[in-house]
Amino acid sequence: MIVVAAIWISVLLFAGGLALDRVLTTSIVRNFDSQLDYLLKNALLASSEIGPDGEVRFTRAPADQRFLEPYSGLYFQISGEGADAFPSRSLWDRRLAVRPAPNLIEPRFYDSGEFQEEPLRVIERDVVLPGSEVRWRFQVAQTREIIDAQIRELRSVLIWSFALLGLGLVIMAALQTLYGLWPLRRVRKEVVAIRSGGKTRIPDDFPDEIRPLTDEINQLLAHNEAQAEEARRHAGNLAHALKTPLTVLTNAATARDPDLDTTVCREAAVMRRQVDHHLARARAIGRRASAQARASVWDSLEAVQRAVDRLYEHATVDIAGDKQAEVRVERQDLDEMLGNLVENAAKYGHGRVFVTVEDRAPMVDIIVEDDGPGIAEEQRNELFTRGKRLDTTGKPGTGLGLAIVRDVAEIYGGRITLEESEDLGGLLARLTLPSG
Repeated sequence: MIVVAAIWISVLLFAGGLALDRVLTTSIVRNFDSQLDYLLKNALLASSEIGPDGEVRFTRAPADQRFLEPYSGLYFQISGEGADAFPSRSLWDRRLAVRPAPNLIEPRFYDSGEFQEEPLRVIERDVVLPGSEVRWRFQVAQTREIIDAQIRELRSVLIWSFALLGLGLVIMAALQTLYGLWPLRRVRKEVVAIRSGGKTRIPDDFPDEIRPLTDEINQLLAHNEAQAEEARRHAGNLAHALKTPLTVLTNAATARDPDLDTTVCREAAVMRRQVDHHLARARAIGRRASAQARASVWDSLEAVQRAVDRLYEHATVDIAGDKQAEVRVERQDLDEMLGNLVENAAKYGHGRVFVTVEDRAPMVDIIVEDDGPGIAEEQRNELFTRGKRLDTTGKPGTGLGLAIVRDVAEIYGGRITLEESEDLGGLLARLTLPSG
């Protein structure tokens, strides 16, 4: 930032200096030319006439004494075709060059280097004097040393003043940049302190421009801590859930229980259910961090419908509602939740399953209804207890399906409720998820 500011300041000052130099230099030269024009008109033309011999003469001596001093730096010369040149005494043994230019009615200014080591500024004009048919060329020349010295002094002042101005601006830009970015150095130190364990949060005494950054970092830290705590809690729950089956297996093996094989199969199934449940939660938590997660509800339902139709030939799954609805859930998790709900409806119903998709921004409702016997209102909450089953018909199941659906839905900011189906008479499961 400092280098870019220095380059930009230098470019602007250089361009501004060139423009100002051009304006002031032109003004100095124009003022110098106006003095030469005054001498031409008032010192020469106003006092010139044609003498008896046909040559130009002055009615009065030039007022500027420099015309009389040899090599004074101010000269004049009058030239005419077929006549001798009439130079000022200051020219002494030198003569001004006459450039061919017919009919110079308006004064012409130009720089001349005809005199060695004495650059000149020349004004010339053609005049026809009364009583003469000759066109006379009047020239006034003055050394450029005066204006060159003024221009050198002007440029010296411009260069030093613009250099100091540029240096001051660069220093100011550098100080402003360092001061403006200094809070970021503090943020870096605070992050280092957090990483080393000295602090847990970044303080909020930062400028308004930096505070959104520190707030986001603090929220990220809080999110990471929450995830770490959630991971520890799940690990503890899983360890606790596996502890009892492992104890049963150990005791049965130690006591040489004749039904050891049955006990191993039963307890292994319990442990598998617990592992499946916690793995499902862990996968959902890991994928939740993706803010770009989107899934089409209709595509997921069609996939679940095909799978359930193959597993339960007696059941018919109908889908209706918004085909364009999307939810902010990973497709794999959505398939798992819908698969559990639709499979339960097909398994415990009498053959009809009806699924409706309703987009109620900012949420999407997915309603799964069946024509089964339903569940009493006071018993519905028990279905969300891990391992709890109300079915007594002996149909295969782990008792973890609805618990997994509830846990995964809550991870994504959704929920599931159980109601009574008014159309089919069985159970109605309403899964609500954030819309995409």
